[in-house]
Amino acid sequence: MENKILLDIEKGRGEILRVEVGEFKGKKLLHLRTWYTNEAGELAPTKKGVALSYDQFEKFKTVLSEADAIMKES
Repeated sequence: MENKILLDIEKGRGEILRVEVGEFKGKKLLHLRTWYTNEAGELAPTKKGVALSYDQFEKFKTVLSEADAIMKES
């Protein structure tokens, strides 16, 4: 399976937070990783990030609506 980029979020200073689905050792993973612009002007991944298995992703999804509500509070 080829990695599928879902979203790039600008962080500033040539960095982005990339959300993508990929495969590692036969397991599909959701990657949330910081990428930077290298000296050649190309995006390259950093060690800053996480990779969630499907079970971990399922747990993560359960708190998204609560996080949304908290973020909207003034």
